[in-house]
Amino acid sequence: MPCTWIASDLHLLLLLTLFLVAECVSARMEGPVTSNNSMQQMVKENCSLASSTARKQSTVTPPSEVNTTQSVPVDTKAELSCPPVLCTAVMLATWEVVLRDKPPCNRVYRGDTNETKGNCTDERIKTWGSRPDEIPALQIDPVAITHDGYYKCEMVTPNGNFYHGYHLQVLVPPEVTLVKSKAGTAVCKAAAGKPAAQISWTPERTCATDQELWGNGTVTVQSTCDWEGHHVQNVSCSVSHLTGNKSLTIQLNQGTKIEHLRILYITSPVFIVLVIVGSIWLLKIRGCRKCKFKKTEPTPVVEEDEMQPYASYTEKNNPLYDTTNRVKTSQVSQS
Repeated sequence: MPCTWIASDLHLLLLLTLFLVAECVSARMEGPVTSNNSMQQMVKENCSLASSTARKQSTVTPPSEVNTTQSVPVDTKAELSCPPVLCTAVMLATWEVVLRDKPPCNRVYRGDTNETKGNCTDERIKTWGSRPDEIPALQIDPVAITHDGYYKCEMVTPNGNFYHGYHLQVLVPPEVTLVKSKAGTAVCKAAAGKPAAQISWTPERTCATDQELWGNGTVTVQSTCDWEGHHVQNVSCSVSHLTGNKSLTIQLNQGTKIEHLRILYITSPVFIVLVIVGSIWLLKIRGCRKCKFKKTEPTPVVEEDEMQPYASYTEKNNPLYDTTNRVKTSQVSQS
């Protein structure tokens, strides 16, 4: 009998172990399904809670309008988003565009027909993405100076209306130049920037700054500094702007060297021309003198008797010879 009880106890223990193993395996297989279902159920509960909360808020007080300022560099792509709305479908989304010196225009998306309409003629103001019912964002590609203005998004949903406005500011980098106007004076210019740039000098000095406003909204800033008598060799001009900073350096005595080189370049050809003309003139004068000497030189006379010139000279100039001849002539005549 004791052996029979022992065998039966072992059999029951084996069956209990197999049952527990089977329960663990089934629990592991059904675990992910129950977890996924629970997550989905939680999301639905959160969405329903958010919808009910938004509905309650919309029934009590209307949502306030949110306005922000956004700066975008020129010739880039800008994307403006509507206010985020969770767990609800967009029934109507409207973008109102108010540009400077232009009449307002709009772009409208209807969720019931999935259509987009509008009267904005600027092709760079494009419609939103592939799913405007989920992300009704407005794109501007590329951004130009004329896109400065106010952009407002209005969304109509089952939970109420939502608004978001943007004051879009287009940034234009200025063209920076640094030149030397006269002895000891430098001029730094930041031309056609938007907004106006800030100019500073190294070494520091109080300078005269002028601004010129253009019709397209850009501003030219010019700063003039005089270092005459301060024995400064190099000066630097630093331009600060929302699109980036830039610094230029110039030598104050560089202009004098350039002027000397310019004078040298101008006077050298003139000097060479004068030397050539003077040489030609001297050669002509020397040639004319030789021609005159050749014309006035007497031609040689060929004499038959080489002693004749001396004889004639003695005959004309020797009085003793003349007296002797006279005496001889008189004696011959008396005889």
